[in-house]
Amino acid sequence: MKFDNDLVSIITPTYKASDYVGETIQSVLDQDYQNWELIIVDDYSSDGTLKVLEGWQERDARIKVIPAAKNGGPAIARNLALKTARGRWVAFLDSDDIWMAGKLSKQLVFHQTKGAIISFTSGRRFQGDVSNYGHLISVPKEIRYAELLGNTVIITSTVIVDRNKTGDFKMKKVYYDDFACWLDLLRSGGLAVGLHDDLLRYRVLPGSVSRNKLRSAKEVWKTYREIEKLGLLASVKYFFSYAIYGTLKYKKL
Repeated sequence: MKFDNDLVSIITPTYKASDYVGETIQSVLDQDYQNWELIIVDDYSSDGTLKVLEGWQERDARIKVIPAAKNGGPAIARNLALKTARGRWVAFLDSDDIWMAGKLSKQLVFHQTKGAIISFTSGRRFQGDVSNYGHLISVPKEIRYAELLGNTVIITSTVIVDRNKTGDFKMKKVYYDDFACWLDLLRSGGLAVGLHDDLLRYRVLPGSVSRNKLRSAKEVWKTYREIEKLGLLASVKYFFSYAIYGTLKYKKL
């Protein structure tokens, strides 16, 4: 498939996001880089999310809403969006997160100068009002497959993937579909580069994955053993590293 070289395809799965998805969409509209398409797949919401999305779609032709026929989870929703994405650049933005001004333009320049497969940025977590944000989450200058196994530092809503380097790709239907995808893309020696710039507000919701540390730890372990097929000793080594970095990452809001 030939991709549109300058187009950014933004992938957004939604599920019962009617209360905050408007802020997410507005943060895309406010970007100074305007050559984008926002592909939103609603995962069979029952709270009026689809109606809200259709209202935004009517305002701007670059917003494309795809209603799922049934609830399938974020991986399937993201894959539905990826099937229709036309851009060389694939950006991910979850329906409760907010991009900061200039995010796309700054990151695209950075990504192109580095020649990497994936780029990602720093950001801050927040609860309730966006002004109630925490410390800036640091990111490394670069990270490869083995390093990513022990440091889940890549925040999905900051990611841009260069499909001229990866070709078409898709998510696996697993709990951490995003983490598994980045590992897939980097496994053969690819490079991910981090832009240490405050370009995201990451919303923390009650009951979210990031709040359930025990469940998160179990799923990371399953990623090592069942998806990446790592041996016991290697899994223990990477899990120890993951635990240390995770503690530092979430030491405060």
